[in-house]
Amino acid sequence: MSSKASRLTSEINLERLAEIYRGLGETTLPKGYWIAHVDVKDAKGYEDYRNAIAAPLSKFGAKFLIRGGSQEVPEGSCKARTVLIEFPNFTAAKLCYESQEYQKAKTIRNKYSVADVIIVEGY
Repeated sequence: MSSKASRLTSEINLERLAEIYRGLGETTLPKGYWIAHVDVKDAKGYEDYRNAIAAPLSKFGAKFLIRGGSQEVPEGSCKARTVLIEFPNFTAAKLCYESQEYQKAKTIRNKYSVADVIIVEGY
């Protein structure tokens, strides 16, 4: 199979898995989360990233729980901005991050910010 055909097959499989995971009941599996700590270097450029992630996040059933705002760090250190995104389950969170659509968006993010992203499972 050519690499182009392989990528297409992979994207089709990811899309089908996204449909399956969106369809699972909320109590079936623990939710998945992206926790991101971000220092934005260029706010205008970062908007391009925010626009680019809308489609993959929607595709995998994600919703924002925290998107910036005031924060206090009583211990340790943290970047200036915190983002918390909820997914139907851990697998959907991982598949979204690994998707070709998100990886393209990530290249935009990397131009305009520095981020730590953690994918976790939880209730």
